[in-house]
Amino acid sequence: MRRVSKIAVAGIASAALALTATACGSTSADKAKEDAAPSGSSSAKSGVKVGVAYDVGGRGDHSFNDSAARGVDKAKAEFGGEAKELTAKTTDTEADRVDRLTQLAEAGYNPVVGIGYAYANSMKSVAAKFPAVTFGIVDSVVDAPNVDNIVFTEEQGSYLGGVAAALKTKKDRVGFIGGVDVPLIKKFEAGYVQGVHDTNPKIKVDVQYLSHGSDTSGFASPDKGKAAAQGMLDNGADVIYSAAGSSGSGAIEAVNGTKGAWAIGVDSDQYNQVSLAKYKSSILTSVVKNVDIGVYDLIKSINDKKPLVGTNAYSLAKDGVSLSTSGGFIADIQPKIDAAKAKIVDGSIKVKTTP
Repeated sequence: MRRVSKIAVAGIASAALALTATACGSTSADKAKEDAAPSGSSSAKSGVKVGVAYDVGGRGDHSFNDSAARGVDKAKAEFGGEAKELTAKTTDTEADRVDRLTQLAEAGYNPVVGIGYAYANSMKSVAAKFPAVTFGIVDSVVDAPNVDNIVFTEEQGSYLGGVAAALKTKKDRVGFIGGVDVPLIKKFEAGYVQGVHDTNPKIKVDVQYLSHGSDTSGFASPDKGKAAAQGMLDNGADVIYSAAGSSGSGAIEAVNGTKGAWAIGVDSDQYNQVSLAKYKSSILTSVVKNVDIGVYDLIKSINDKKPLVGTNAYSLAKDGVSLSTSGGFIADIQPKIDAAKAKIVDGSIKVKTTP
């Protein structure tokens, strides 16, 4: 197996916390997916067999999990084969996560990918029992010889979002909504606040988290996101960035109801999400986290029989994170955003990973 260079990743969330970044307990559709047979042709004898353990919200969260799903779909289209998708619940215990990963490995899926840092402890345990299977984990680092650690510089993309917010606010007050108060989401907050204040130190940044610790409901409660955003709008904020999974859709809805206000999306290009189409005129940009690239790279490596293991960091310089331009709303400030990006890439700007 090919081992890539180890990269120290600051701000990786505590794996003991239940997650993540970004999303509601399983819906009936999620349950159906868990009970269903593998997607794709059950008789497929070639191509990849991918096992996916999604974070809460699963496929259809319009954000973090959907980004991962795009990587799975691309790989299936390119290499053939099948995928089995299971989805976490907000009530998950460590035993639930171990069972989910074990089911996939025992059924012959390879790779088995855990979407979200909550799978870190369970993956370390399960990976040791299935040394012939390559595992992948997004947003955490598991020290095991058969695990590909897929991590991102969320703070760098968020910094650019902060620059955009500072240049677009007319009230010198903006907001940040985090799904769960954990180190991973703190990276989003840190980059955003730094980007705002580096651009204009006079701007006030309101910060609110929707849940804390092992309570992952903040990633899956659009009603909480909407209420938090409305409170910020009522207090005078006119640009709100949400790193909160599907809860962010509620924040976007609230922003859309306020004339002159802007929302900044996260993980996926939310301007292009069909389910958010009626709010797209209010989505200034999105801080895109290309989880799909990391997931696709892992699946491709298995198809090529050269499994990726070790730690792979997807940075701004490598287009692992970016700022979307859909809608053309940041065209007038693009030169300043590009200048900030260049300084991050060349090291002139060091982006913080903690607030």
